[in-house]
Amino acid sequence: RAGGNTGSHVSRKRAPALMIQGTGSNVGKSLIVAGLCRLFANRGLKVRPFKPQNMSNNAAVTSDGGEIGRAQALQALGARVPLTVHMNPVLLKPQTDMGAQVIIRGQVLGNMQALDYHAYKKTAREAVLAAWQDLSARYDVIIAEGAGSPAEINLRDNDIANMGFAEMVDCPVILVADIDRGGVFAHLTGTLDLLSKTEQQRTLGFIINRFRGDLSLLQGGLDWLEDRTGKPVFGVLPYLHGLTL
Repeated sequence: RAGGNTGSHVSRKRAPALMIQGTGSNVGKSLIVAGLCRLFANRGLKVRPFKPQNMSNNAAVTSDGGEIGRAQALQALGARVPLTVHMNPVLLKPQTDMGAQVIIRGQVLGNMQALDYHAYKKTAREAVLAAWQDLSARYDVIIAEGAGSPAEINLRDNDIANMGFAEMVDCPVILVADIDRGGVFAHLTGTLDLLSKTEQQRTLGFIINRFRGDLSLLQGGLDWLEDRTGKPVFGVLPYLHGLTL
């Protein structure tokens, strides 16, 4: 459980949940969620993936004809379950640098410019919470995925994709960073420093992704990170060559 109750509107009668957030886009959040879904499915639990808001032109079609992000389709495969629109209640399909097609609960709402969608997010939040409540009331475990980074200061108001969502539903978070890009310790500590106190409290620890080399050479950095933040590194995941999932 995360520390601190922030006035969530979600009933306490719900499935245990964990949210995987990242220090940026393409750090491996989607694949880690898919792997955790398979892990829990292998243990005989009814697990479902969830991404409140996804921005991607790569969509998958659910059995009832709705659209969700393709990453959530992979995660559903990991969980060994059919696709449902509840897994990705808000899908944004970029049309230009300034606008996107907005899909709510699998159905096209229309095209919006960035400023218009920013104002619409209060309404989109209701769709996110309704989908979350539907899943969490019926399944054993929910593994949620953030979008981009939770430290985007200009997007914090009415956030439904990262910590804003985690605070609404009182969900603990693990923060993932990609060491292959370089600067992994700055990414993790910098992201953590830009979060609010309650968001820092609900961040349980870290996963470092895409490591290649001798792990013993990283140990000093891991020790420093844990000492500086007071939070554990739950794992260091290897760089997977030729990954074609």
